[in-house]
Amino acid sequence: MVTFTVSRVETAPIDGQKPGTSGLRKKVKVFVQPHYLQNFVQSTFYALSAEKVRGATLVVSGDGRYYSKDAIQIILKMAAANGVRRVWVGQNGLLSTPAVSAVIRERTGHDGARASGAFILTASHNPGGPHEDFGIKYNMENGGPAPEGITDKIYENTKTIKEYLIAEDLPNVDITTLGVTSFTGPEEPFDVEVFDSAVDYVKLMKSIFDFQLISKLLSCPKFSFCYDALHGVAGAYAKRIFVEELGANEGFLLNCTPKEDFGGGHPDPNLTYAKELVARMGLGKSAPENEPPEFGAAADGDADRNMILGKRFFVTPSDSVAIIAANAVEAIPYFSGGLKGVARSMPTSAALDVVAQHLNLKFFEVPTGWKFFGNLMDAGLCSVCGEESFGTGSDHIREKDGIWAVLAWLSILAYKNKENLSGEKLVSVEDIVRQHWVTYGRHYYTRYDYENVDSGAAKELMGYLVQLQSSLSEVNQIVKGVCPDASNVVHADEFEYKDPVDGSISKHQGIRYLFEDGSRLVFRLSGTGSEGATIRLYIEQYEKDPAKTGRDSQEALAPLVEVALKLSKMQEFTGRSAPTVIT
Repeated sequence: MVTFTVSRVETAPIDGQKPGTSGLRKKVKVFVQPHYLQNFVQSTFYALSAEKVRGATLVVSGDGRYYSKDAIQIILKMAAANGVRRVWVGQNGLLSTPAVSAVIRERTGHDGARASGAFILTASHNPGGPHEDFGIKYNMENGGPAPEGITDKIYENTKTIKEYLIAEDLPNVDITTLGVTSFTGPEEPFDVEVFDSAVDYVKLMKSIFDFQLISKLLSCPKFSFCYDALHGVAGAYAKRIFVEELGANEGFLLNCTPKEDFGGGHPDPNLTYAKELVARMGLGKSAPENEPPEFGAAADGDADRNMILGKRFFVTPSDSVAIIAANAVEAIPYFSGGLKGVARSMPTSAALDVVAQHLNLKFFEVPTGWKFFGNLMDAGLCSVCGEESFGTGSDHIREKDGIWAVLAWLSILAYKNKENLSGEKLVSVEDIVRQHWVTYGRHYYTRYDYENVDSGAAKELMGYLVQLQSSLSEVNQIVKGVCPDASNVVHADEFEYKDPVDGSISKHQGIRYLFEDGSRLVFRLSGTGSEGATIRLYIEQYEKDPAKTGRDSQEALAPLVEVALKLSKMQEFTGRSAPTVIT
């Protein structure tokens, strides 16, 4: 057994280590600076209570992006030096963000150990590679992201840190081979267990969904689908679940080999970046070579986001969570006893609100950030939730879960077609969505992303929008000048949320302009990029008349888009004549 010693390395604070709602994200060149990663990890250990560090079991893994392997070895050496008893590492350092949450909540080690937290190495849907993005975040014992109380402590520690602890003589651990490697320290032993990344997660999925029913759908000759992992960590689960467990043809899988640079692509599952899937599904600019599959889905880098497509048909994330909630009790065994409640992030369309009202469910509107959903779930108030940024999930874990969302849709399709598999035509994704609109109305919805905008210009734009809210008459004068037929703006504010569980208040969560007819304009600065600022503009219009729910979304929203751009002076402030991405 190898013996290690503990070193105290002198360091000094480094600017720019404030974690956002999704942890710390920067370019790789920033993370490889001397002491940068080490300072953040030590600051995290200092922010945690002693029992969550000394003698504890932690998980360390991520989406496999460039620099992950080096980062894992650094964190292992620091965990040993800080008195952690054992660390679990997914084979090859791979664990999806939802799988990490599942491992914390579900896994029991061979010695009876349970994890009390995790370092997740991911920059989510951002590109990877030597010149691209890296990220790190800490998840707590409930499997969810660290709350603001912890992230604030981490940040304060990064501003005062003077030293970090590391076992520099601890040899690198082989993370490609399953098994336990044991070491002896000056005080306590230290173990590193490399385990199968998929076992615990697959077991959890099988306890939630009717795999037998889904298998019948996938074996139907008339049904085909395409799952695109965008070379992210979802590929580590796709073959196990869709092929080995559900019997799907392996040819249904696309880009399912995880790569450090995501194959040179952008691992963001939307209509702009999932180009190959979009083309296969008949939604590209040119006609596909073959008949599109019935169902398509994509994942982001760490597999917590998803995109759902039907044949020549895109399902907005806002509609997706509403449709899952509307069908969950019938189609998904886990929810057969009923839903405790539902929730959405503020920028997400109100499609879920209407479902909650129809089904008499508790409903919550929260700021962007999964930890707000986690509080509701821990209190037993929420079963299904979602964000418009392609995140959907339930209370089975405390993170959004892209593969779970795909299995939820396959469950709904399987349920709708269970008596129809030998019929002439299957009930399609488009059929399900259009029937939902007939029942609940349609929320026309789009999001414009302006990425890598000058931070100062972005703040000036947001400040201008807040100032403009003081005079609704001036706002409506601008609105009517662009679109005389538009409804009046009747309320404008900066969204503020008081958590019903812990009473905490979150301010400045987005700027809203609410129209009399239920339409909305929302402006928000996003913290998910690694440099510059991202301005997100959300445009929504509600239509109850079934005769008017079949219009093209961009066409239906064009007048409101023009209003939003004029109202915000987007081009004047940012210099951008068009968004980077439209979803």
